[in-house]
Amino acid sequence: MFSKILIANRGEIACRVAATAKRLGVSTVAVYSDADREAKHVAVCDEAIYLGGSAPKDSYLKGDAIIAIAKQAGAEAIHPGYGFLSENADFAQACQDAGLVFIGPSADAIRAMGGKSESKRLMESAGVPLIPGYHGDNQDAQFLQQQADAIGYPVLIKASAGGGGKGMRIVEQSSDFIDLLDSCRREAITSFGNDQVLIEKYALKPRHIEIQVFGDTHGNYVHLFERDCSVQRRHQKVLEEAPAPGVDASMREAMGTAAIEAARAVDYVGAGTVEFIVEQREGTMNFYFMEMNTRLQVEHPVSEAITGVDLVEWQLLVAAGQPLPKSQEDLTINGHAIEARICAENPDNNFLPATGTLFTYQKPEHSTFNIANVRIDDGVREGDIISPFYDSMIAKLIVHAPTREQALARLDRALAQTRIVGLPNNVAFLRYILNTDSFSNANLDTALIEREQDKLFDQHPLELSTLVVTAIAQQLASEATTQGSDPFSKPTGFRAYSDYTRSFSLVYDEQSYIARISNWHNTNCSDSKKGSDNLSSFTLVIGKEIANTQDDSNINVAAQTETVYEGQVSYDSSDAHNHTLWLEGARISAQSCVNNETVYVFTDSGRDEITLVDIMAHVGEDTAAVGSLKSPMPGQVVAFKVAVGDTVKKGEPLAVIEAMKIEHTITAPTDGVVAELLFAAGDLVADGDELLRIDSESE
Repeated sequence: MFSKILIANRGEIACRVAATAKRLGVSTVAVYSDADREAKHVAVCDEAIYLGGSAPKDSYLKGDAIIAIAKQAGAEAIHPGYGFLSENADFAQACQDAGLVFIGPSADAIRAMGGKSESKRLMESAGVPLIPGYHGDNQDAQFLQQQADAIGYPVLIKASAGGGGKGMRIVEQSSDFIDLLDSCRREAITSFGNDQVLIEKYALKPRHIEIQVFGDTHGNYVHLFERDCSVQRRHQKVLEEAPAPGVDASMREAMGTAAIEAARAVDYVGAGTVEFIVEQREGTMNFYFMEMNTRLQVEHPVSEAITGVDLVEWQLLVAAGQPLPKSQEDLTINGHAIEARICAENPDNNFLPATGTLFTYQKPEHSTFNIANVRIDDGVREGDIISPFYDSMIAKLIVHAPTREQALARLDRALAQTRIVGLPNNVAFLRYILNTDSFSNANLDTALIEREQDKLFDQHPLELSTLVVTAIAQQLASEATTQGSDPFSKPTGFRAYSDYTRSFSLVYDEQSYIARISNWHNTNCSDSKKGSDNLSSFTLVIGKEIANTQDDSNINVAAQTETVYEGQVSYDSSDAHNHTLWLEGARISAQSCVNNETVYVFTDSGRDEITLVDIMAHVGEDTAAVGSLKSPMPGQVVAFKVAVGDTVKKGEPLAVIEAMKIEHTITAPTDGVVAELLFAAGDLVADGDELLRIDSESE
């Protein structure tokens, strides 16, 4: 076994490798960029050495610099993780030439399987089923379009050197082919430095099922069964599970055999994944080779959970020349595991990646980087910044249970206990998926999200009254921390002849509300029915604003708003963040977190947010310039699709922004004429930067 290794990666996978290495007594060396100086992976490794600038090309893609650091630090081997240089054959060869062990397959195997076109030709010669497509070297755009026309639409354009869902476009009709080809090539160059593509028939009701394989230097091969990765957005995986629902023993054996033969064809050593597209037609499932990822996969923990194998440990053992610890006969499936990828993104805005600070990052009771009923693998901590330079994944939440039904319930509960505040994220969206009929009944295919979109997007699982009472409880509990025992300092004040009344301005789902509480009283004694010794009760009236009247501090809710809720409510706050509510006879446990004026509310039923407006904080604020169009995220301008003077219609593409390795198209919010372009292609932009100006056609 090695005494010291360098981990040529960052974030969660660097922490994952370091955890197993530490357990095995192997010292670790981390490398880091400017953006990662204070990152978690830097802290958990035994040594950390500066690598370069924040952009991957200036740091984690600098193979020569990484090798030099490894030799300087006295490392014997380099673990590439996944992404970056993990499937770079030249880097694997350079490690070997420098006298370092590359913890992965040989450069020849990476070259054979890393290029999608070459690997498909190799699999075709080996008799592995292939889906119809073109995998040749002719990359002329018109020729590729002709091939797509001959295959028949829809087709899938894929970057030959791609992976991770990047460099992929679905083309529905011939007229869209060239534009989508250009976009695919740009993304492929950015992510992989290679714009060669292949064309494939887009399968009907496809499932994405993959086989985890392992080979050693002694000629031994095993597979560790299959994973279903069909639930995807932007061709990137969202939920993964093992074993795959609906796969019987004969299909499992056939896919496993094909995967091992694929690995054997290139003398594969180490961990790899053979991915299949499975077409579901008239009750049958036919599998076709799609690609082989010559590295560890993001979703490897679900395979670890059902087999009891630490795959990173196996990687280290095999790279050190030892034989595989188990044969195929020794491997069995135990229970069911599901992984949810928690990402910084906004599902309701086309999964737009998000950046920002993890002001709140609370996790359920869990284990880290080892097999457990609930496991969380991450590379961040509360207070860390999610930057625009790398992938948007925050964490992986993995659960294991005896059955799929139990695993679903366990994952839903764990997600309900996960609290993230500070930037948009997909935790609530993941719960929505789990509770769809399609996912709960294992009616799986890569179009599941689109098929269930009415139940997945723009959801508000909490009642407005729950949000309002929690926001008020949060506010009053925070105020109470500054109050003394003097009755005149209490939030209810002192009134000899009238009830205490107070109004709050709120915004929920872009609608303004006024909430009024009155008849306030605090029992300060035990209530056997509600079990509280500090219960606050009041009459609550919630009104939807129907007029903008904020010139009178003594607001009359009934006169200014349309009443949407009225009732007697109670709450008990143990502190500013934990509240028990009683609404219409129901007892609700709620937790709250505040970021600026937004109150984030979490209950077992879900999470939502409401803004408690501090009116004085907005006095004198300027409104946004009419006709402006701002960047929704930090990134780089790839191209403008329009020029000054062009007439545009609402929804027409205006610009392309690249962020977190993915291209995003910015569309016109209204009809008009382009008045000014404020940046040029290649420029870096910040979140909120004005990109261009559009004048209304009526002006």
